[in-house]
Amino acid sequence: MSASRPPSRILNISIENVRMQDFLERLDHGVVVTPNVDHLVKLQRDHDFYLAYQAAEHIVCDSKIVQIASRFLSAPLIEKISGSDLFPAFCRHHRHDPDIRIFLLGAAPGVAREAMRRINHDSGRELVVGEYSPPMGFETDPVENRKIVSLINQSGATVLAVGLGAPKQEIWIHRYREQLPQIRIFFAIGATIDFMAGNIPRAPKWLSDCGLEWLYRLSREPGRLWKRYLVDDTHFFWLLLKQRLGLYRNPWAEAT
Repeated sequence: MSASRPPSRILNISIENVRMQDFLERLDHGVVVTPNVDHLVKLQRDHDFYLAYQAAEHIVCDSKIVQIASRFLSAPLIEKISGSDLFPAFCRHHRHDPDIRIFLLGAAPGVAREAMRRINHDSGRELVVGEYSPPMGFETDPVENRKIVSLINQSGATVLAVGLGAPKQEIWIHRYREQLPQIRIFFAIGATIDFMAGNIPRAPKWLSDCGLEWLYRLSREPGRLWKRYLVDDTHFFWLLLKQRLGLYRNPWAEAT
């Protein structure tokens, strides 16, 4: 394993400075979150989201733009480790490890089931032991959440991958992780379940490597994503400049 490098502080979180292979080899417990530009903006406005991030054991860089931002701040991250690359790599890395059993939570009805089928086929075993696609608004329904916790606990899973979108997925994990004693590793993975099911195509690798995956996703879902990418997330660059000039202040510093 390569020597440990200091984390990169970007706005109000610290991001691990690690290569994916090293991270996979040492990951054996905890919550994994993968910040992108949208997360970093939301972390300035959503206190529950910020608390979920503060409680996560592992924060790795999801975005080429965030990696470039780390260089601008003179604290360069050595590798982008997006959730949609990390989780499939985790499945491959543990395909012969009987102690790793995964539950998929999220995506539309039938999508997680197809992702489970594909992952298990590629793994040559029942790596994914359960899946569930919760209904809209489930996060405010105590009965539904008790059902989900029970499904996960009864499945025998030791890993939970939650694809509900941010900040819902991170907040849900933070709220319910103590009720899931058998789960050793929690992933917050956004649209990765859709990608692995073949439900949504991923951007070409060269676009992702150039920091333009957001543009590909915008072209696929303009009605849903235009405000996020073209309005809300542009605030990141102003915050980044403030940090570079020593003017940024964590909005939750006193609240926590």
